[in-house]
Amino acid sequence: MSRAGAPLLVVAGEASGDRIAAEVLRALGPAVRAFGIGGRGCRAQAMETLADTSDVAAMGTLDVLRKAPALGRSLAVLVDRIRRDPPRAALLVNFTELNARLGRALRRRGTRVLWAVAPQVWAWRAGRIRALHDAVDRLAVVLPFEESLWRDAGYDARFVGHPSADVPRLPREVARARIGLGAGRAVAVLPGSRAGEITRLAPLFCEAASMLRARGDVDEARVLVAPWLDARARGELERAARRAGVGITEADAEHGAAPLLGAFDLALCASGTACLEAALAGLPTVIGYRVDPLTYALARRLVRTPHIGLPNVLLGRRASPELLQDACTARELAASAASLANEESRGRAQADARALEARLRPPSPGPFGARVAALLEPWL
Repeated sequence: MSRAGAPLLVVAGEASGDRIAAEVLRALGPAVRAFGIGGRGCRAQAMETLADTSDVAAMGTLDVLRKAPALGRSLAVLVDRIRRDPPRAALLVNFTELNARLGRALRRRGTRVLWAVAPQVWAWRAGRIRALHDAVDRLAVVLPFEESLWRDAGYDARFVGHPSADVPRLPREVARARIGLGAGRAVAVLPGSRAGEITRLAPLFCEAASMLRARGDVDEARVLVAPWLDARARGELERAARRAGVGITEADAEHGAAPLLGAFDLALCASGTACLEAALAGLPTVIGYRVDPLTYALARRLVRTPHIGLPNVLLGRRASPELLQDACTARELAASAASLANEESRGRAQADARALEARLRPPSPGPFGARVAALLEPWL
């Protein structure tokens, strides 16, 4: 593999995808020349980013419409570069609607395509399992039951484990010292990483955390600010925290909140990677989520699973309360969290963490990025 040869194309459509792509690029090493759409993680691995992930990441129908002009500009730049500098292989992460079209076009040109993190067809829009036909050569799936699901549909799917299971987690006292927490009970506030999530959830989560502290259920509340938040999302999050009197803590520069979660006793989390990381840390967790009304109306017709939080999906039961849309209020979040502020709940959460860890690790050794890179290397 040589930087002078045909490049690797990478398209990562949101912050979590950028982190996954960065891990794969790190494993592939500096000999691989890469370009595409990514964020700070991909840039740290010397990838040439033609557009930033934050410019195109969207959640919900209305957010997609708002981002359409930026997405169109980014796609035009990307397509022009592909024509001038044809990639030998492509790593596509998340971003189903765009990447499915892109994958088909690339394969017609002879480019081999690896898709990392398959669409959650088991949760909603089951018809999407057909959307990747002719768009991928291979799928790297991160949940254990997804491998057989996609293979039964005719795909070359490989379970590579979940990246959250590989994140190093600091011992409780070390984590507390790192962020300056005292000896009392503390709640972590994790309202997501997309700008739309922060706008809808941060004020509710911070107010709920303030309520918990006022009634004596916790002694401290901290918002953990991920380094990959864009300026707008960071500003909204910090304003919500200040209004509620909630402390602000910078998360780990490489891994975000996950290494520090052992310092806490409870968590208020958006649905997504954050709630899985909190569950893996053994924290009793309340999952809350809101989307725009149009997206919610569509989702109610299409969702096929009784749970939205990954810990609950993997455990097959409502291990963590889920408060969605109109039920996701500061009062309800605080009441649900207060019911978990006890040693019995902590013991159950720690047992669940052990079960989740076992399910999310694949048989093959090595870190997550290396396991995905191994699927790409024969094409480079």
